[in-house]
Amino acid sequence: MSFAARACTLLAASACALTLSSASAYAGIGGKDNKQPTSPGRTSGGVSANTLTASATTTHIKVTQTGGSNSGGSTKPLAPVDPNWQPPACWYEPVASPQQLKSAVDGLKKNPNGELVPVTPTLSWGEELMVDHYEKGTAETGSGAGYKNYNLGKDGMFWRGVVNKNRESDPESAVCERTLFWQNANTLPDDKHAPTPDILAAYAYDKINVPQTRVELKPATRSTVNLPTWVWLNKATFKEIKVRAELQEAGVWAETTAKPIALHLDPGTQDAETFPASGDCQINDDGSIGTPYTKGDAQKTPPCGIRYLRATDGKPYSLRASITWQISWEGSGGTKGDLPDGTFETVTDMTVQEIQSVNR
Repeated sequence: MSFAARACTLLAASACALTLSSASAYAGIGGKDNKQPTSPGRTSGGVSANTLTASATTTHIKVTQTGGSNSGGSTKPLAPVDPNWQPPACWYEPVASPQQLKSAVDGLKKNPNGELVPVTPTLSWGEELMVDHYEKGTAETGSGAGYKNYNLGKDGMFWRGVVNKNRESDPESAVCERTLFWQNANTLPDDKHAPTPDILAAYAYDKINVPQTRVELKPATRSTVNLPTWVWLNKATFKEIKVRAELQEAGVWAETTAKPIALHLDPGTQDAETFPASGDCQINDDGSIGTPYTKGDAQKTPPCGIRYLRATDGKPYSLRASITWQISWEGSGGTKGDLPDGTFETVTDMTVQEIQSVNR
């Protein structure tokens, strides 16, 4: 039987040219509270026998929100202020212990026409290739040295690439094509697509959802030419949001924090003034933004607000209020860093009338 006949479908011509790089220890592995990570050489920690046949986008990264409860309100994802920033397209994860890999190949021996074993996100092998490479130690083309008897008795796991579901159609998602490879316990692959804390932090960023709370306005939705519209956010409206991404089998984690720092106002017309002039209302020491309107403030200049200079003519102005969220992260091994700020925008239709009146 030829090599082509033994290889699986979805094989691109370049896929067989992939090589394995050496494994290296990673000093950052460990729990946040100095707890020992789950050993990748054992089947505990969530790895199951069917992991090998999971889809290319199936990940074992556990995502939890550890702060910033939204009290049941609706949420939406953040938009990074850097339009070129994107979450990771793919990375590597442990998918099978030696015994799990052996069991999968034993299943192929019993049923050669059964489900093949994915060895990369896009390439699968049948019985003959699996036996040659992982049982007999044959070095298959483009796959580096083989393994003897599935590395049974060794402490570690076999790893494979995982594709970010949100970037599945992105060409960059095709770079994690190392053939199913061995990694010793408590180490990460010597590869730029290893699941290091910064990779997990970026993955967590992509999972942040912020509340769709509208700003407080006075007057609300209907304003008057030359009289200010006060804009504010109460202290309880927005809180820090923390999203933790953890790959337990690799002993790596990262926690990404989104902190609201400013409100930007765009009145929706050039015939308006913003307060302050930049339109950027900074957050107060108590976490609020702006100052709530109180009776008698109609003629005063608000610390955060808008003054419309021309009435609307049948079509309301679109008042855009966008919250800027500052993004930072910390991870296993004392790692930390920053990511691009994020924004979330709400739009309010504002009708502006000529009649002079005061807020009540």
